[in-house]
Amino acid sequence: MAMTRKSLVVSMGEPAGVAPELTALAWQTLHHLPEFCFALIGDGAAYESRAQAAGIDAPFIPIAQLDDAQHAFESGVPYLNLPLAVPSLAGKLDARNSLAVIRAVDRAVAHCLSGEASAMITNPIQKETLYDVGFKHQGHTDYIAALARQAGHDITEVMMLVGEGLRSVPVTVHIPLADVPRALTTEAIIAQGHVVAESLRRSFGVAHPRIAVTGLNPHAGENGALGKEDQLIVAPAIAGLKAMGINAFGPLPADTAFHPEARATYDAILCMYHDQALIPVKTLDFHGGVNVTLGLPFIRTSPDHGTALGIAGKGVANPTSLIAAIKLASSMVVRA
Repeated sequence: MAMTRKSLVVSMGEPAGVAPELTALAWQTLHHLPEFCFALIGDGAAYESRAQAAGIDAPFIPIAQLDDAQHAFESGVPYLNLPLAVPSLAGKLDARNSLAVIRAVDRAVAHCLSGEASAMITNPIQKETLYDVGFKHQGHTDYIAALARQAGHDITEVMMLVGEGLRSVPVTVHIPLADVPRALTTEAIIAQGHVVAESLRRSFGVAHPRIAVTGLNPHAGENGALGKEDQLIVAPAIAGLKAMGINAFGPLPADTAFHPEARATYDAILCMYHDQALIPVKTLDFHGGVNVTLGLPFIRTSPDHGTALGIAGKGVANPTSLIAAIKLASSMVVRA
């Protein structure tokens, strides 16, 4: 198999969820395409057993180093072994495996920082079991960003959801809705807007990015009648982005910002809170949405869904989002 670039790495995610099935199904779809090559970081033997139990024929092949994945990929899922502490049962969380889940992410980041891997893709994690072993982060995005900072990189991490041509960014992420007005700042909007504009140029081939910005309140505050945040926080941020030479506009009423005609006017949209950004992407492309972390010193994508414990092991998991995440990471590598 002739490869022209280094392998991607896929962290194993929550082993009790659908990750084993999704990884096997993604390999089935992609292994014959010369532009795709990935290696799993995790317990490949356990994942192969789970895939087989779900009726998926996909061999998992142990490799000694990441470069070996390029030769093994045609024959099976290459994996850098990271054994689980205890056997994993479909749909049954076990906190004893949580350290292995975290270490898989650690190793994926290390491979990317060293340049051995071109990008990382993260299978979904179950944060509640990670908290049991001292995990202190909201999720993958801020944990991976913290690892990059520990390695000496000064970054502003940005979560962007991609689906059906929509690129949507939540400025505030995993916090209660009641906390959003206090957490939202002009500086955060400007910082994230700058990262989005640079990433669109560098990784998505958009030469002159157009950045829409939603308002926080209904009707974007209706000139202050429905809240002052859009006048006092959001509008100054848009002005700041324009002063940097970025084509930013708004604040737009969120309820009219996502229909087809509106989406045609921008290349990405900054939203003020989690659901404002994610609901449109999941409505447009529920099975194929991708989570991208911008601002890192490497490329990271993830399927835009959870661990799906309720269907794990039943052979009905849909791999579309993981496949899309792998394809998007590969296309970003080409442009980087």
